[in-house]
Amino acid sequence: MTGETSREAPGGTARRPAPSWHALSPREVTARLDVDPERGLDEPQARARRLRYGPNRLAAAKRRSVWRVVYDQVASALVVLLLGASVVAAIVGDLLDAVVILAVVVLNAVMGLRQELRAERAMEALRAMLAPRATVRREGRVVQLPAEALVPGDVVLVGAGDRVPADARLLRVEGLEVDESALTGESVPVAKRVERVPEDAPLGDRASMIWMNTVVTRGRGEAMVVATGMATEMGRVARLLQQTEEEPTPLQRELDALGKRLAAVAGLVVLLVFGLGWLRGEPLVQLALTSIALAVAAIPEGLPAVVSVTLALGMHRMAQQRAIVRRMAAVETLGATTVICTDKTGTLTLNQMTARRLWAGGCEARVSGSGYVAEGAIEPLGPPLPSELRRALLEVAVLCNDAVVTDAGELRGDPTEGSLLVLAGKGGVRAEEVRAEAPRLGELPFDSSRKFMVTLHGGADGGARLAVKGAIDVLLERCAKLAAPRGEVPLDEAGRTEVLAQAEAMAAEGLRVLALAERRFERVPSEHDPATLDELARQLTLLGVVGLEDPPRPEAAEAIALCRRAGIRVKMITGDHRATAVAIAERLGLPTEVMEGPRIEAADEATLRAQAQRCAVFARVSPEHKVRLVEALRAEGEVVAMTGDGVNDAPALKRADIGVAMGQSGTEVAKEAADVVLADDNFATIVGAVREGRTIYGNLVKFVTFQVSTNIGAILTVAGAGLLGLPMPLTAVQLLWVNIIMDGPPAMALGLDPPQADAMRSPPRDPRSRILNVRRLGWMLLAGIVMAAGTLWTLHQAVPRWGVVEARTLAFTTFVLFQVWGALDAHLGGEPPWSRYLLTNGRLWGALGTVVLLQALAVHWPWAQRVMGTTSLDVHHWSLALGVAASLGVLAVVRRATGWLRPRSLV
Repeated sequence: MTGETSREAPGGTARRPAPSWHALSPREVTARLDVDPERGLDEPQARARRLRYGPNRLAAAKRRSVWRVVYDQVASALVVLLLGASVVAAIVGDLLDAVVILAVVVLNAVMGLRQELRAERAMEALRAMLAPRATVRREGRVVQLPAEALVPGDVVLVGAGDRVPADARLLRVEGLEVDESALTGESVPVAKRVERVPEDAPLGDRASMIWMNTVVTRGRGEAMVVATGMATEMGRVARLLQQTEEEPTPLQRELDALGKRLAAVAGLVVLLVFGLGWLRGEPLVQLALTSIALAVAAIPEGLPAVVSVTLALGMHRMAQQRAIVRRMAAVETLGATTVICTDKTGTLTLNQMTARRLWAGGCEARVSGSGYVAEGAIEPLGPPLPSELRRALLEVAVLCNDAVVTDAGELRGDPTEGSLLVLAGKGGVRAEEVRAEAPRLGELPFDSSRKFMVTLHGGADGGARLAVKGAIDVLLERCAKLAAPRGEVPLDEAGRTEVLAQAEAMAAEGLRVLALAERRFERVPSEHDPATLDELARQLTLLGVVGLEDPPRPEAAEAIALCRRAGIRVKMITGDHRATAVAIAERLGLPTEVMEGPRIEAADEATLRAQAQRCAVFARVSPEHKVRLVEALRAEGEVVAMTGDGVNDAPALKRADIGVAMGQSGTEVAKEAADVVLADDNFATIVGAVREGRTIYGNLVKFVTFQVSTNIGAILTVAGAGLLGLPMPLTAVQLLWVNIIMDGPPAMALGLDPPQADAMRSPPRDPRSRILNVRRLGWMLLAGIVMAAGTLWTLHQAVPRWGVVEARTLAFTTFVLFQVWGALDAHLGGEPPWSRYLLTNGRLWGALGTVVLLQALAVHWPWAQRVMGTTSLDVHHWSLALGVAASLGVLAVVRRATGWLRPRSLV
């Protein structure tokens, strides 16, 4: 943190640790930096310091060359295997397969190159967020300078709407509040003050500091720059982002492992078939072609294409659901997620302050509705609030207020003040009318040391009205009366106790408590300056207290419950205070055991891993804490999705298995670092993404199951014929034909299967599990054995009756029809054959119909007969082939009926 970490000179030379600026007084800060704050730096001083500290900008990360990125993309085992298969396919004349495989490899390389540029774009987004110009005092004059020209010791002036250009220690403030949510996650603007704060204060509690890239929401201030560029808190976040390397997704690791296994299988197949043929004395040329064709058939080279198409279609479906996927494999990864670490502000909540509770004159009320649109009502929780008292309270809420809320719900100003305007609207008080009837004559802005705001207003009767809002404990000391249903009464000890009890009850619910008071004058006071208003703000009448919150999204609780049913744990990570975090967690149905930032900071790795698993709420966290939590969970074998919207979330978004950024409220840095961007900022959209991810993985399992069982069947069929002394059941051209038609439309169609009924009622798969696990391999081997046995039995029966050509044609057709049954079995997954799910994929049925039609052409079309080495079959032959192939369907029914296949075990 600033003041506690060592800094580096532009050339990389380490400097001594910087002071804890927030713990020093303004006088000590100016003395250490040797600057007169009334004059500022001289130009020679500024030039010298710029040479020493460098420009006020974030350093660019080193980029790998384009050629290195391309090499990394084509160096994986599966890609090398595909390139080999492409060469083999070209050698045997299958140019179409060769071109398709090469196209897939090129596509993967292009996608990898695009992905490599994401980190650089994230850094560019960080740099772009710097304020382009800053108001600075130099040589006694106030000037505008490029923010990049700032150096430590510069005196900057900031006001409402300004973006802070560097980390700076405050010297003067006047009602200054800063929105630090992008850096700390704090849900409300932070009131600033010049007094020093404890050295060990967390980042969010350093009220004497302002940070680069935060936004001033109210008031004015002067501050002395103490850190620029990469030495700032924003620079520290940028350094974390640079140092955080992305790792392969579970799917990428799985495909790479699968490629290595298939390469080994392909090599053994070629050696086995070639060896058996050579021992039998078959012609070497024909034997070589058959062996190579079988090797091509043994490799499901359509896998990357199916993966790309399946993920691309998943991206399209998710985009329709308002989830924009920046990286295709991220869809599958989200489906494997076991833990979602989510920010609170703007993700689980609306990031819109809303009045929830109201107390006045001994009467309580709750407030319905949310956001900055006056839809809702003030509903009594007992005796109704007296109308005159309620109107007086709401008028003060409008008058002591600088915000504006449009009819469309657009807020201009402070969120807390905006919520008070909406509250007034729900109570039938129109801000424009009240402000017109009581014009403002003077004001005392809110100040963190005073903790209240005062405005003076004139009246039509010549009198005046003082409107005050602020912290309950401060205003109670200034109030002498309490508004009651029958008029004002003295504010005695019993009254104070009742008011404090109401405030404490609201605070326990995680509400921010604000008191409203007034004082009326028969004549307008002669002086309106802030000092006079401070003195006049005594002997006030307390009108009531309001409880405010940043409410949870209405759909968030249901989404969290659905995640729980799906075996996914949700953990809330926020920069907010413990009480606020617990209150939101309770409303969302999350466990409320909390771990706070200081404990995360002090915990060793083993302790943190245990706490990260147990706790569901983490409060007062910093960017490093978020990264540590993600790493602790991943070290326990979890697949972690991290959601967020602020700059402070970017390193954790990148470090997680999948980063999910908010599209509306999220910063550009968060979006660039994320894998998925939610266009509607809706946590519930993640649930749809999880469902889509699980469906995609299930479809990939279906495809692999179908393809590998086909490959096993082909291998056993060819090898079994050699061992049994039967003629070759499939020629090289027929093997390639099977490879083309089964790798094509049916395999692609399996990638388009819709979600199964239990997609979100089962726990996530074990991230360490493999597509080709023992159970699936057992079924694939059994299915391959049935295909080979059925095909060889047909060949054995047909050779003596009809000759080799007709027998081979019958065996060829039987093997193709086996694949039709295999595709239907893969499509069903864990569903029973009589399930309506069987008919849900029209594309698959169309693809299988096309396969049967093409096989009929290969058998009966004279030109195809010459190419394929086939002959015509009659109805008896086709019936025999269909009946033998149906044995695989019967086996699938028995498998489900006996429970050998548990639901979803293939999906």
